[in-house]
Amino acid sequence: MLKKLSILILLVGFTFSGIAQSQKFQLSSHILDISRGLPAQGVLIRLEKQNGNKQWTFIAENKTNQQGRIQDFLPYGNKGNKGIFKLTYFIEPYFKSLKQNSFYPFIEVVFEIKDDQHYHVPITLSPYGYSTYRGN
Repeated sequence: MLKKLSILILLVGFTFSGIAQSQKFQLSSHILDISRGLPAQGVLIRLEKQNGNKQWTFIAENKTNQQGRIQDFLPYGNKGNKGIFKLTYFIEPYFKSLKQNSFYPFIEVVFEIKDDQHYHVPITLSPYGYSTYRGN
């Protein structure tokens, strides 16, 4: 009985340590290619923050996954998560991979994080237009 209880405690410990190690993020993005009705996979997105001198400081960059998403910008708990940020979407290589011309080589979206809420910045995209908004 003691051995079964020890194994159960060990399993519960691994489960909770796995949960404790999963990190939450304050900022995410999503790109939907409305010309195809599909997520835009493999698009490089760069995150920068404006410093006190009005210069941009690199924070991170990543490529969208199969669902056109990046979910892991700005880990929660970082005191530097408030301020003015810029997401740069490098869309020209995406459209070139589809053998399509595009009017925009990249798109810059500047926004301000004022609190500890989650911020989601989606883009609906076509070769000759885009729209963005604060999602959830």
